[in-house]
Amino acid sequence: QVQLVESGGGLVQAGGSLRLSCAASGRTFSRYAMGWFRQAPGKEREFVATINWSGGNTDYADSVKGRFTISRDNAKNTVYLQMNSLKPEDTAVYYCATHVRAYGLRFADEYNYWGQGTQVTVSS
Repeated sequence: QVQLVESGGGLVQAGGSLRLSCAASGRTFSRYAMGWFRQAPGKEREFVATINWSGGNTDYADSVKGRFTISRDNAKNTVYLQMNSLKPEDTAVYYCATHVRAYGLRFADEYNYWGQGTQVTVSS
């Protein structure tokens, strides 16, 4: 059973930074891509970033490109999302997710496993 546990969310002022972590268990972490999504109140879940199995390829939503960085440590079975220059519109519940392929995907429907989410609130 794959389990994903996010941490690192919180309240931060606009312009600040947070680093989210997602610890994975239940299968060989290093074989599969990972992704981050977010969902704001009243909105659909949206793609944020994804990273392939090795960490050599990443992809970002235009809204976070240049501000967020996804990375992974396969020795620790953990994926990270470093968020800098945060804006109030980044406020959302952030979810870690994975699927059964080695390469990253942007579509939430392609992901099989999800964490419980961590709240990020950016005040203006």
